[in-house]
Amino acid sequence: MEEVKYFIRNIIILIVTIEVLAYSQNTAESQKDSARVKLYDTLRIISHSAFDIGERLIYDVNYSFITAGEATFTISPGDSIYGRECLMIVFTVKSTPTFSLFYKVDDRYELLLDKKGVFPWRSSQKLHEGKYRHNTSTEFDQLNNIATTEKGTYKVPPYVYDVLSALYYVRTMDLSGFRPGERFYLKNFFKDSTYNIGVKFLGYQRVSVTAGTFDCVVIEPLIQEGGLFKSEGRILIWMTNDERKIPVKVSTKIVIGSIDGELREYTVANGTIRAKIN
Repeated sequence: MEEVKYFIRNIIILIVTIEVLAYSQNTAESQKDSARVKLYDTLRIISHSAFDIGERLIYDVNYSFITAGEATFTISPGDSIYGRECLMIVFTVKSTPTFSLFYKVDDRYELLLDKKGVFPWRSSQKLHEGKYRHNTSTEFDQLNNIATTEKGTYKVPPYVYDVLSALYYVRTMDLSGFRPGERFYLKNFFKDSTYNIGVKFLGYQRVSVTAGTFDCVVIEPLIQEGGLFKSEGRILIWMTNDERKIPVKVSTKIVIGSIDGELREYTVANGTIRAKIN
């Protein structure tokens, strides 16, 4: 009986010890998480009303006089990063069945974008353009300025972008003070290096597409690498001349010629598009 008592007592002591250790570990982890949240709260906040959850933009992709495919942007809720609300942005481009017989395009981009800071936490690309294939993903540690890909870890500047998050950041900018020909630059990480994306402001123009007629600002991104069709020439973007700066039309030269993307349908969050004429 005495041995049984000692055995039971030792089991109880063991259980209590495990619970105490587990509680201590959980408390330590909780304290670490709280500290991380406080650090992440120091990251920038950009006030804007350019886009939000629920936005959906659909484009006809035209090659000469042929409708070659469809492109779509969607925004949905994303996983939060240490208490910071994020948006999941998905961009797809798909060629039509007929056009795919000659040149198949099936691209998908996913971006986890910090909603308040408008910078990327995670991005991925799955590209299929003709014979070209490329899959990659990048994790952005914006607190420590590090980008991690399948090939390694790289030091990057504060608030570095990928090409898709750069577009959404530009949508938050006030371009009213720019004169035609002026440029601004953004830091873009691609593969294993950081590049300067130059953006040239070209002016204002009224544009009519299937979705309607819009007053637009016209910009020219000076992109050398980064997907979204590999550019062989100029890329021009017409964006609504309002707080949303929705891309209405994109014209670009690619390997097989010239391609235009024109807004066909849209759903926007919180109201209407002020730059729409009709």
